[in-house]
Amino acid sequence: MIEKKILTIPGIKGNAIHSGIKFKNKDLAIIYSEDPLLVAGAFTKNLTVAAPVLVTKDKIKGPVRALVVNSGNANAATGPQGLKDALDTCRCTATALGIHPEEVLVSSTGVIGVPLPMEKISEGIKKLAPTLSEENLKTVPEGIITTDTFTKFGSVTLDIEGAVVTLTGMAKGSGMIHPNMATMLSFILTDANIDQGLLQKALSEVVEDTFNMISVDGDTSTNDMVLVMSNSKAGHEKITAEDASYTAFKAALYELLEYLSMTIAKDGEGASKLLKAHVTGAHSKADARLLAKGVITSSLVKSAFFGADANWGRIISALGASGGYLDPDKVDLTLKSPGGTIDLMKAGSPLGFDEETAKAILLHDEIDILITLGDGEAEAKAYGCDLTYDYVKINADYRS
Repeated sequence: MIEKKILTIPGIKGNAIHSGIKFKNKDLAIIYSEDPLLVAGAFTKNLTVAAPVLVTKDKIKGPVRALVVNSGNANAATGPQGLKDALDTCRCTATALGIHPEEVLVSSTGVIGVPLPMEKISEGIKKLAPTLSEENLKTVPEGIITTDTFTKFGSVTLDIEGAVVTLTGMAKGSGMIHPNMATMLSFILTDANIDQGLLQKALSEVVEDTFNMISVDGDTSTNDMVLVMSNSKAGHEKITAEDASYTAFKAALYELLEYLSMTIAKDGEGASKLLKAHVTGAHSKADARLLAKGVITSSLVKSAFFGADANWGRIISALGASGGYLDPDKVDLTLKSPGGTIDLMKAGSPLGFDEETAKAILLHDEIDILITLGDGEAEAKAYGCDLTYDYVKINADYRS
């Protein structure tokens, strides 16, 4: 069960402040652990990769004590200076916390192609470090957002061998969302006592069905990063095999990442509706993923939902263009929302429906697109949003 709050984990602290990178609002955050953290990560596959991604990707296999994050500036496409600035950010944080630079990870999000304002960042880190606490960790989601209209966070707990294990996490993302690994930024903290290799395996597999199944605008970011960081202090025997404890941990991680994925899709830039495509009866898992994501990435489908127009032919066309296998003569299609349910297609043939009933269903802000194929046993879910006038307005004036 998702708890819509940041749960504290003893020994893991944080805080966020406004350092002046952005015109207003918090833009610099630190997460710090009294004990070394095991880290698993997934990163953007965009070849224009940001400097902080390169630095953090290189460090995650060693012991980690801190993560520093800035928003308002991506430190991407900034050349050798950008790499130096990312490393200097780590060094400045290490000095302020009394730890080694190798123990500090770094992450950035914001405008691409602009050098980091290092004087503001270094001064901000000095002010931030003494204020870190378990309670102030709850402010970190405020420091990592850019065009987001709300902060995104949640927690789950589970029992492993009588010990209560906590996973608490946050994410940011609203535009430039079409991940090819994970989302814009997401940081998960846990006290699970788990082997680092198994932690990485769980994350790598879970992101395929969560963050990799969301899309707002079809653009994959230069800075995509998701980290799962554990201080291993929950008190149960270490998870070293893919046993019942591992399965339970992975299920909890999936629940949390799926929830964070939906919050990102719901907060798509300018969006007014969350679209949830659920494909069942697919020939294979790969086909199911392609088909589901093909629907929620279609600009025509997204536009129709914005207008509450039951132009379901756009959904069928998007399925056929997705690259996933389907037999058009077996497709069932249903739309569902708090306003009701309407069947539009059965076994490849159209069904008559009342336009006013359909419109009432489509006017709600969360809509399920249910697609049954009859080709196999595989299924997948994808999450997206409608395409509104405001998306263009936001991105036409992003830098100001």
